[in-house]
Amino acid sequence: MSEANGVKEVGYFDCPGSGQVVIRGNVAYIAHMAAPHGTTIVDVSDPARPYRLAELTIPKGIHSHKVRVENDVMLVNREVNPPGPPPADFPGGFDIYDVSRPNAPRRITTWLARGMHRFTFDGRYAYASPELDGYLGNIVMILDLKDPARPEEVGRWWMPGQWAAGGEVPAWKGRDHRCHHPIRLGNRLYVSYWHGGFVILDIEEMTKPRMISGLDWSPPFACPTHTALPVPFPLRGRRVLLVADEDVVRLRPSSPSFLWFVDITDESRPVPFASFQVDGVDGSPQPEYTGCHQPCEEIRGTEIPVAWFAYGLRIVDIKNPHAPREVASFLPPVPAGAQRVSSNDVSVDAQGRIYLADRTRGLHILERT
Repeated sequence: MSEANGVKEVGYFDCPGSGQVVIRGNVAYIAHMAAPHGTTIVDVSDPARPYRLAELTIPKGIHSHKVRVENDVMLVNREVNPPGPPPADFPGGFDIYDVSRPNAPRRITTWLARGMHRFTFDGRYAYASPELDGYLGNIVMILDLKDPARPEEVGRWWMPGQWAAGGEVPAWKGRDHRCHHPIRLGNRLYVSYWHGGFVILDIEEMTKPRMISGLDWSPPFACPTHTALPVPFPLRGRRVLLVADEDVVRLRPSSPSFLWFVDITDESRPVPFASFQVDGVDGSPQPEYTGCHQPCEEIRGTEIPVAWFAYGLRIVDIKNPHAPREVASFLPPVPAGAQRVSSNDVSVDAQGRIYLADRTRGLHILERT
């Protein structure tokens, strides 16, 4: 049975577990966690009666759990699942589709790489995290999709130590420092870098991204950095970055991850000054996939929906960034075959409806009350 505070469920779409959901118009695009399920396209014009328009399938061993859509162009990722050396015929990178007819997606081309994790897309440029030969772990890349049939690399950046083919030697183990995904605001990229924290890049000259600053708190904190999300308006006269650590791949047993608040008014010296944790969570070690995962990246006000793994949806009011507070929540029922909830991603539509995806099963459609 679900538990709701300040939200109500208006619809549910039964589907395999999801890594990401995005809404464009009256259509939801759902990227799934495991083959053979790739991407499902769903009509949500009546949220009480969502129905499938199309589904893309993928072969075993492939991960296609992320999706972005702008201007009728859809990008879906391709990486090895589980992580490891790709097979010789593995088509990693992006698949690019024309979804001007959502019920009949048409593949335009594939941009090839060893793999691709998470990314953002503004309709012209993709800000991506490809795996490339010669580098340790994912790096930052900007791709121009002015012509979606011919994506062109514009610029790339990597953390010094990643370019093994260039003789660089990392100060960390293996792939601990790697790009998770970049988010653009103005001429800046805010890039989560896993156990390397986050970095702020100047992309005024896109061909040569330049690091302004970075902050790495892992260690001493145990969880990797998943998302660095800039608030697009000032909060009490300050510029603020929301940073979500992901409750996986911990460096040691620990309490669940949480949401950070970082002052970037002086972007050369980012300063953490507040945090938010779900009420009732103590400091004892908990299983992975318990704590914070992903805030909604489309910020439209001071109420931020956050997918909080085992705690479902948490809506956090950041109006006073020094004292963020929960104003609403929704804990879905445990999916059949699962031991607990695992809310993985959250998105909103133009009407303010909230779409909460579970990594085990199902998409819940919610409204604020």
